Amino acid sequence: MNAEWLTLPEVRKLLRCRESKIRSWIASGALTAINLSDGERPRYRIRRSDLDDFLTTRSVRPESRPARRQKQERPAGYVEYV
Repeated sequence: MNAEWLTLPEVRKLLRCRESKIRSWIASGALTAINLSDGERPRYRIRRSDLDDFLTTRSVRPESRPARRQKQERPAGYVEYV
């Protein structure tokens, strides 16, 4: 087994977000992690491949925009009142 395990501070630095957000992803089950702690305070480790899978599921693709409409020609004698 040749897996790279990351701590919360390492993941935080990679993603540039708060540890509390990473903990909420773990608590919701969105991000898979293991808890190495025997006590009350969790010591999470996250496998690099699980983090990559998580990021893949959260990737966003830009929506395709409809083509812009051409400006309509004004009929002869058209007067615009402002």
